[in-house]
Amino acid sequence: MSVSASDFSHLKADYDRDGFAIVRGLLPPEQFEELRSNLDRYIAEIVPTLPDSDAFFVDKARPETLKQMQHMGGDAYFREYVKHPIWNAVAEALNGEPSSSETPEWFNKPAGTDSPTPPHQDNYYFCLEPPHVLTMWMALDRVDEENGCLRYVRGSHLEGVRPHGRSAVLGFSQGILDYGPDDEAREVPICLEPGDVAVHHGNMIHRADPNRTADRSRRSFAMVFRGESVRRDEEAYARYMDGLRQQHQEMGLATT
Repeated sequence: MSVSASDFSHLKADYDRDGFAIVRGLLPPEQFEELRSNLDRYIAEIVPTLPDSDAFFVDKARPETLKQMQHMGGDAYFREYVKHPIWNAVAEALNGEPSSSETPEWFNKPAGTDSPTPPHQDNYYFCLEPPHVLTMWMALDRVDEENGCLRYVRGSHLEGVRPHGRSAVLGFSQGILDYGPDDEAREVPICLEPGDVAVHHGNMIHRADPNRTADRSRRSFAMVFRGESVRRDEEAYARYMDGLRQQHQEMGLATT
């Protein structure tokens, strides 16, 4: 399949204005099923071998409560997947320059668990300037307001990075300190079908409620793409990583 950034240029105006864009059915059906099959394989075969810092559970004694996987580039399939031409074309179109991703991530809100996502901005974690960085978030299940859809604060990517503080939510070590009614009034719930992708700017404020359903998961697959012009503020990033390590230690997680 031949694809280029120009195939997704129609998304750029919405993305620049709102800080997010939606791509319905990003992949051909056979490619979507291949991705889901390899995620199932990774969970069954690789996750049991990973350190706590690479696979987070609501309750490690219950494998069905797996809530997040990161650093997936150790697996050959996912190490190569970051080069997928369709994903890269979307990223280049919206970042406005050639972009690349280092490693995929996987997220879940297991049914019947209290697993909110605190309001945050991804680039608080990344510490990148200029902020030509975005997250592409693909729904693997039907995602709606009942099972914890993403909620974007429209236009917040234009307002800089807000103050963050320590969070008690595993997988999201920092949350916005002054999130309030004005932010909530601008929230847009992002409801998706399996295979749909929400793309958001690195400075976009977003959060998600817990999964309130009894029998529906809310799984997703994501990749972060940074433009070739970005550079990391190493001092700020070191402070973030120190806080992350401290959170993991306090939660009793093994990191190696």
